[in-house]
Amino acid sequence: MRGEVLKRAVIEALGERTLRFSELRNEVEGVSHKMLTQNLRMLERNGLVDRKVHPTVPPRVEYTLTDPGRALRTVVDAICGWTHQHLGHIESARGRFGA
Repeated sequence: MRGEVLKRAVIEALGERTLRFSELRNEVEGVSHKMLTQNLRMLERNGLVDRKVHPTVPPRVEYTLTDPGRALRTVVDAICGWTHQHLGHIESARGRFGA
């Protein structure tokens, strides 16, 4: 799974809820532990995801979208909606271009 696609999948999976790492990994199919960790760190570094570590043994780590992360999700949802709405036109144009 490519990085940008993975970030979008993480943002979509979190939505309006808080998930533990294992729950998030189950939501985002086909992602390795390492790739999910790297992408979560980048999203956290950019202020889109909040990471909370609970002092338990083993530590419980939860992830939540920040306000900017939720705003980005709205934009991503709109772009995905636009893509689905115009997919037939896009595919037709690609077919004509390749012909």
